[in-house]
Amino acid sequence: MTAERLRIGVAGAGHFGRYHALKVAASGRARLVGVYDPDTERAKTVGWEAGAPALDFPALLEGIDALVVAAPAEAHHALAAAALRAGKHVLVEKPIAATLAEADELAALAVERGLVLQVGHLERFSAAYRALEGRAGAPLYIEAARIAPFKPRGTDVSVILDLMIHDLDLVLALVASPIESVDAVGAAVASLHEDIANARIRFANGAVATITASRVSPRIERRMRIFAQDAYLTVDFAARKLTVVARGQGQPVPGIAGFGVDEVAWEDHDSLAAEHGAFAAAILDGAPVAVDAAAGRRALAAALAVGESMRESQRRMRDSGLIRSP
Repeated sequence: MTAERLRIGVAGAGHFGRYHALKVAASGRARLVGVYDPDTERAKTVGWEAGAPALDFPALLEGIDALVVAAPAEAHHALAAAALRAGKHVLVEKPIAATLAEADELAALAVERGLVLQVGHLERFSAAYRALEGRAGAPLYIEAARIAPFKPRGTDVSVILDLMIHDLDLVLALVASPIESVDAVGAAVASLHEDIANARIRFANGAVATITASRVSPRIERRMRIFAQDAYLTVDFAARKLTVVARGQGQPVPGIAGFGVDEVAWEDHDSLAAEHGAFAAAILDGAPVAVDAAAGRRALAAALAVGESMRESQRRMRDSGLIRSP
């Protein structure tokens, strides 16, 4: 790859596709070649705002080095696979694909052609994750909650793939062990798909995580608690504060000999710009792919396991009369 800026196209001109197009247009290491969307008027609107033309997909592929896939989840595989087969690097929004077979095919295509395939798990590029990373040690128990008001955007999939997958990915990044079992419940409230969900995940090493996601709350809540052998961490993402109670560090905790408390605050940064920067660095500098296909597949597998467990729980509830059949 030369020192010239990457020629990047964006497939998908919806809410998040617009943000991707604007980040590419503002990048010092990339140039936005064009925007594709089946809705040509929407593609023209986003392209006009970002300073690039609306193109059909074959024309877009022909003129780029890399593609950002920000289309609905069911289109991720087809668009990303076409780009990889054409020799283009790909940044695909989460989830990596709709099925594990599709995810495996994308991973194989990237390896076969020596291309970068990065998955857009945005939380991995956040200031919050940077503050947390390396401080949790080996977690024994993790409790995460991601609760938000209802918005029609994103309801083409369940809350698992819309919101919970962010925390699934974070938990998988913190717990270096395969998933052993999943027990989940959830329900559709305001859309055709589940809007609330809770999952209890047990890992092969004995660690446990409980994750709650809701998109029908009147307020926003984003918290995480982590228990380790010699530490307890609480993360308030909204307040941008991490509190660590651990052995041998921080200010002494009255009544708990040998333990101290330390508070870490962070300033939010542009996580999407950081994600794009990592993508460019992987292509131009040979840097490691920050969130690779394997990580994307793990998060997808966890999300699908939660969905399967949830459907089984719903079946038992209907059989017992606890809930009505749709």
